[in-house]
Amino acid sequence: MLATIGILTGGGDAPGLNAVIRAVVKTATCEHGMRVIGIEDGFEGLLGATRTRLLAPSDVRGLLPRGGTILGTRNRGNFVERTRDGVKQDIESVYQEAITNMKVLGIDALVVLGGEGTLTIAAEFDKRGVKICGVPKTIDNDLACTELTFGFVTALDIATEALDRLHTTAESHDRVMILEVMGRHAGWIALHSGIAGGADVILIPEIPFSLDVVAEKIRARDLSGSNFSIIVVAEGAQEIGHELVYQDKGDGHRAPRLGGIG
Repeated sequence: MLATIGILTGGGDAPGLNAVIRAVVKTATCEHGMRVIGIEDGFEGLLGATRTRLLAPSDVRGLLPRGGTILGTRNRGNFVERTRDGVKQDIESVYQEAITNMKVLGIDALVVLGGEGTLTIAAEFDKRGVKICGVPKTIDNDLACTELTFGFVTALDIATEALDRLHTTAESHDRVMILEVMGRHAGWIALHSGIAGGADVILIPEIPFSLDVVAEKIRARDLSGSNFSIIVVAEGAQEIGHELVYQDKGDGHRAPRLGGIG
Protein backbone atom coordinates (compact mmCIF):
# COMPACT_ATOMS: atom_id res chain seq x y z
CA MET A 1 0.00 0.00 0.00
CA LEU A 2 1.23 3.51 -0.89
CA ALA A 3 2.67 5.33 2.14
CA THR A 4 0.76 8.50 2.99
CA ILE A 5 1.88 11.50 5.03
CA GLY A 6 -0.23 14.39 6.25
CA ILE A 7 1.07 17.94 6.46
CA LEU A 8 -0.36 20.89 8.42
CA THR A 9 0.59 24.40 9.49
CA GLY A 10 -0.26 25.85 12.88
CA GLY A 11 0.12 29.02 14.95
CA GLY A 12 0.97 32.46 13.62
CA ASP A 13 2.03 33.43 10.14
CA ALA A 14 5.70 33.34 9.15
CA PRO A 15 7.62 33.64 5.88
CA GLY A 16 8.44 30.33 4.23
CA LEU A 17 5.39 28.22 5.10
CA ASN A 18 4.39 27.63 1.50
CA ALA A 19 8.01 26.96 0.54
CA VAL A 20 8.17 24.16 3.12
CA ILE A 21 4.84 22.70 1.94
CA ARG A 22 6.19 22.71 -1.63
CA ALA A 23 9.43 21.02 -0.58
CA VAL A 24 7.62 18.30 1.36
CA VAL A 25 5.19 17.54 -1.47
CA LYS A 26 7.83 17.47 -4.23
CA THR A 27 10.28 15.37 -2.19
CA ALA A 28 7.68 12.89 -0.93
CA THR A 29 5.91 12.37 -4.25
CA CYS A 30 8.72 12.71 -6.79
CA GLU A 31 11.59 11.08 -4.90
CA HIS A 32 9.82 8.57 -2.64
CA GLY A 33 6.54 7.80 -4.45
CA MET A 34 4.40 8.75 -1.45
CA ARG A 35 0.99 10.38 -1.20
CA VAL A 36 0.67 13.72 0.60
CA ILE A 37 -2.56 14.88 2.22
CA GLY A 38 -2.78 18.55 3.18
CA ILE A 39 -4.69 19.13 6.43
CA GLU A 40 -6.43 22.50 6.47
CA ASP A 41 -6.70 24.89 9.43
CA GLY A 42 -4.00 23.24 11.53
CA PHE A 43 -4.85 20.37 13.86
CA GLU A 44 -8.50 21.46 13.69
CA GLY A 45 -8.69 19.89 10.24
CA LEU A 46 -8.38 16.47 11.87
CA LEU A 47 -11.51 16.85 13.98
CA GLY A 48 -15.18 16.34 13.16
CA ALA A 49 -15.83 16.49 9.42
CA THR A 50 -12.15 16.52 8.47
CA ARG A 51 -10.86 19.20 6.11
CA THR A 52 -8.16 17.75 3.88
CA ARG A 53 -7.01 17.64 0.27
CA LEU A 54 -4.59 15.57 -1.75
CA LEU A 55 -1.48 17.52 -2.72
CA ALA A 56 0.37 16.76 -5.96
CA PRO A 57 3.36 18.63 -7.46
CA SER A 58 0.99 20.58 -9.69
CA ASP A 59 -0.80 21.90 -6.57
CA VAL A 60 2.36 23.50 -5.19
CA ARG A 61 3.70 24.99 -8.40
CA GLY A 62 4.57 28.68 -8.02
CA LEU A 63 4.40 28.65 -4.21
CA LEU A 64 7.94 29.85 -3.46
CA PRO A 65 7.23 33.61 -3.53
CA ARG A 66 3.71 33.34 -2.11
CA GLY A 67 3.15 34.46 1.49
CA GLY A 68 0.88 32.87 4.09
CA THR A 69 -0.04 29.19 3.86
CA ILE A 70 -2.27 27.47 1.32
CA LEU A 71 -3.44 25.09 4.06
CA GLY A 72 -4.58 27.79 6.44
CA THR A 73 -3.74 27.98 10.14
CA ARG A 74 -5.53 28.32 13.46
CA ASN A 75 -4.64 29.25 17.02
CA ARG A 76 -2.97 26.07 18.30
CA GLY A 77 -4.67 26.33 21.72
CA ASN A 78 -8.15 25.94 20.19
CA PHE A 79 -7.37 22.32 19.33
CA VAL A 80 -7.46 21.07 22.91
CA GLU A 81 -9.98 23.61 24.23
CA ARG A 82 -13.07 22.14 22.58
CA THR A 83 -16.68 21.77 23.64
CA ARG A 84 -19.45 19.48 22.41
CA ASP A 85 -23.09 20.37 23.10
CA GLY A 86 -21.86 23.04 25.50
CA VAL A 87 -19.76 20.59 27.52
CA LYS A 88 -15.96 20.89 27.57
CA GLN A 89 -14.35 17.81 26.03
CA ASP A 90 -11.73 15.76 27.81
CA ILE A 91 -8.31 16.47 26.25
CA GLU A 92 -7.58 12.78 25.71
CA SER A 93 -10.82 12.33 23.75
CA VAL A 94 -9.79 15.19 21.45
CA TYR A 95 -6.46 13.54 20.65
CA GLN A 96 -8.06 10.13 20.12
CA GLU A 97 -10.66 11.61 17.76
CA ALA A 98 -7.88 13.15 15.65
CA ILE A 99 -5.86 9.90 15.65
CA THR A 100 -8.94 7.88 14.64
CA ASN A 101 -9.60 10.28 11.76
CA MET A 102 -5.98 9.96 10.66
CA LYS A 103 -6.43 6.19 10.41
CA VAL A 104 -9.62 6.65 8.38
CA LEU A 105 -7.73 8.97 6.01
CA GLY A 106 -4.89 6.46 5.76
CA ILE A 107 -2.28 8.88 7.10
CA ASP A 108 0.83 7.05 8.33
CA ALA A 109 2.75 10.06 9.65
CA LEU A 110 2.39 13.82 10.19
CA VAL A 111 4.65 16.65 9.10
CA VAL A 112 3.88 19.57 11.41
CA LEU A 113 4.98 23.13 10.61
CA GLY A 114 4.85 25.31 13.68
CA GLY A 115 6.44 27.02 16.63
CA GLU A 116 6.49 26.22 20.34
CA GLY A 117 2.75 25.78 20.82
CA THR A 118 2.15 23.78 17.66
CA LEU A 119 5.13 21.47 18.21
CA THR A 120 4.08 20.94 21.83
CA ILE A 121 0.80 19.50 20.53
CA ALA A 122 2.76 17.48 17.95
CA ALA A 123 4.81 16.00 20.82
CA GLU A 124 1.57 14.83 22.43
CA PHE A 125 0.68 12.97 19.23
CA ASP A 126 4.15 11.42 19.29
CA LYS A 127 3.53 10.16 22.85
CA ARG A 128 0.38 8.47 21.56
CA GLY A 129 2.22 6.56 18.85
CA VAL A 130 1.84 8.89 15.85
CA LYS A 131 4.95 9.27 13.69
CA ILE A 132 5.83 12.98 13.68
CA CYS A 133 8.26 15.18 11.77
CA GLY A 134 8.37 18.66 13.30
CA VAL A 135 9.49 21.62 11.19
CA PRO A 136 10.40 24.60 13.41
CA LYS A 137 8.66 27.84 12.46
CA THR A 138 9.10 31.01 14.45
CA ILE A 139 10.56 34.38 13.56
CA ASP A 140 11.93 34.59 17.13
CA ASN A 141 14.42 31.73 16.47
CA ASP A 142 13.68 30.47 19.99
CA LEU A 143 13.33 26.71 19.59
CA ALA A 144 15.86 24.54 21.41
CA CYS A 145 18.07 22.09 19.47
CA THR A 146 17.48 24.15 16.30
CA GLU A 147 20.23 26.24 14.75
CA LEU A 148 17.90 28.37 12.63
CA THR A 149 14.11 28.51 12.40
CA PHE A 150 12.51 29.51 9.12
CA GLY A 151 10.96 32.96 9.23
CA PHE A 152 13.80 34.38 11.33
CA VAL A 153 16.00 35.48 8.45
CA THR A 154 13.18 37.39 6.76
CA ALA A 155 12.28 39.13 10.03
CA LEU A 156 15.95 39.99 10.48
CA ASP A 157 16.19 41.44 6.96
CA ILE A 158 13.15 43.66 7.51
CA ALA A 159 14.32 44.91 10.93
CA THR A 160 17.81 45.64 9.58
CA GLU A 161 16.38 47.53 6.62
CA ALA A 162 14.25 49.61 9.02
CA LEU A 163 17.39 50.47 11.01
CA ASP A 164 19.22 51.52 7.85
CA ARG A 165 16.39 53.94 7.08
CA LEU A 166 16.23 55.27 10.65
CA HIS A 167 19.92 56.17 10.66
CA THR A 168 19.60 58.92 8.07
CA THR A 169 16.53 60.43 9.74
CA ALA A 170 18.11 60.31 13.21
CA GLU A 171 21.31 61.94 11.97
CA SER A 172 19.51 64.61 9.96
CA HIS A 173 17.29 65.68 12.88
CA ASP A 174 19.65 65.07 15.84
CA ARG A 175 17.35 62.49 17.36
CA VAL A 176 17.43 59.41 19.53
CA MET A 177 15.46 56.82 17.55
CA ILE A 178 14.01 53.69 19.15
CA LEU A 179 13.05 50.60 17.13
CA GLU A 180 10.92 48.01 18.93
CA VAL A 181 10.98 44.52 17.42
CA MET A 182 9.32 41.22 18.25
CA GLY A 183 10.86 38.92 20.85
CA ARG A 184 8.84 37.85 23.89
CA HIS A 185 11.42 35.65 25.58
CA ALA A 186 14.28 35.64 23.09
CA GLY A 187 16.21 38.63 21.76
CA TRP A 188 17.60 37.13 18.55
CA ILE A 189 15.86 39.62 16.23
CA ALA A 190 16.91 42.62 18.34
CA LEU A 191 20.47 41.36 18.76
CA HIS A 192 21.17 40.38 15.16
CA SER A 193 19.40 43.34 13.53
CA GLY A 194 20.94 45.72 16.03
CA ILE A 195 24.44 44.51 15.23
CA ALA A 196 23.79 44.38 11.47
CA GLY A 197 22.14 47.81 11.47
CA GLY A 198 24.74 49.53 13.66
CA ALA A 199 22.53 50.24 16.69
CA ASP A 200 24.16 51.98 19.65
CA VAL A 201 22.08 50.24 22.33
CA ILE A 202 20.43 46.80 22.13
CA LEU A 203 17.99 45.66 24.83
CA ILE A 204 16.92 42.00 24.98
CA PRO A 205 14.69 39.91 27.28
CA GLU A 206 17.59 37.74 28.48
CA ILE A 207 19.35 40.67 30.18
CA PRO A 208 17.26 43.11 32.32
CA PHE A 209 18.39 46.66 31.63
CA SER A 210 18.87 49.88 33.57
CA LEU A 211 17.41 53.03 32.06
CA ASP A 212 20.17 55.04 33.78
CA VAL A 213 22.84 53.00 31.98
CA VAL A 214 21.08 53.56 28.64
CA ALA A 215 20.95 57.31 29.34
CA GLU A 216 24.66 57.33 30.22
CA LYS A 217 25.46 55.71 26.89
CA ILE A 218 23.45 58.33 25.00
CA ARG A 219 25.12 61.17 26.95
CA ALA A 220 28.57 59.70 26.24
CA ARG A 221 27.83 59.64 22.51
CA ASP A 222 26.58 63.22 22.66
CA LEU A 223 29.75 64.38 24.42
CA SER A 224 31.89 62.57 21.84
CA GLY A 225 30.25 64.54 19.04
CA SER A 226 27.61 62.05 17.89
CA ASN A 227 24.39 64.03 17.62
CA PHE A 228 22.11 60.98 17.24
CA SER A 229 21.68 57.47 18.64
CA ILE A 230 19.79 54.33 17.65
CA ILE A 231 18.25 51.98 20.22
CA VAL A 232 16.82 48.56 19.38
CA VAL A 233 14.57 46.97 21.99
CA ALA A 234 12.80 43.59 21.97
CA GLU A 235 9.14 43.68 23.04
CA GLY A 236 9.95 41.41 25.99
CA ALA A 237 12.84 43.49 27.32
CA GLN A 238 12.38 44.34 31.00
CA GLU A 239 13.79 47.18 33.08
CA ILE A 240 15.35 46.12 36.37
CA GLY A 241 12.77 46.36 39.15
CA HIS A 242 9.83 46.84 36.75
CA GLU A 243 7.19 44.59 35.22
CA LEU A 244 6.88 43.73 31.54
CA VAL A 245 5.08 46.31 29.41
CA TYR A 246 1.90 45.03 27.76
CA GLN A 247 0.00 46.49 24.85
CA ASP A 248 -2.99 44.39 25.85
CA LYS A 249 -3.18 42.34 29.06
CA GLY A 250 -5.88 40.13 27.56
CA ASP A 251 -8.63 38.32 29.42
CA GLY A 252 -9.96 34.79 29.83
CA HIS A 253 -10.32 34.43 26.04
CA ARG A 254 -7.33 36.41 24.75
CA ALA A 255 -3.70 35.94 25.66
CA PRO A 256 -1.78 39.05 26.78
CA ARG A 257 0.14 40.95 24.08
CA LEU A 258 3.49 42.51 24.80
CA GLY A 259 4.31 45.88 23.26
CA GLY A 260 5.05 49.48 24.18
CA ILE A 261 8.41 49.03 25.90
CA GLY A 262 9.89 51.18 23.14
